[in-house]
Amino acid sequence: MSKLKFAVEVKDLPEMTVAYARHIGPYNQIPEAFERLGRWARPRGLYAVPGSLSLAVYHDDPDNTAESKLRSSACVTVAPGTEVSGDINLMTISGGKYAVARFEIRPDQFGEAWNALMGESFPSSGWQPHDRMCFEVYIQDPEDNPEGHFVIDICEPVRPL
Repeated sequence: MSKLKFAVEVKDLPEMTVAYARHIGPYNQIPEAFERLGRWARPRGLYAVPGSLSLAVYHDDPDNTAESKLRSSACVTVAPGTEVSGDINLMTISGGKYAVARFEIRPDQFGEAWNALMGESFPSSGWQPHDRMCFEVYIQDPEDNPEGHFVIDICEPVRPL
């Protein structure tokens, strides 16, 4: 059992268009993709757009995919039809029902947070994971947190059991 404290709420989330930089390899190495995305997004003012979100999308199950082949995407929400360039692309994240779990964690606790949601919360929830993309929304970066923690929402698509 995890010692992390978190609350889970099932919510209807809207469809989102995101600009993204792809990362292939261990999930904990996605910061490099965020650096590439930032070099493209900051000069365009995309992080300053009211309501914009920074998120990471995870495309593969690490239990079934070799670590060297895991695909993830560093993302920022954008208006549909935003023009992209270089290795930055657009994708749509489906709307629908998601289990949304808020965590305040150290940088080394991302895996523990996912395990807490998937292993502790789901078995008794009446919900099961759906096959749409799961993602993390970054609410607060460690630089802005007094304890140096990330505040994140883990968003796992769900459907009734």
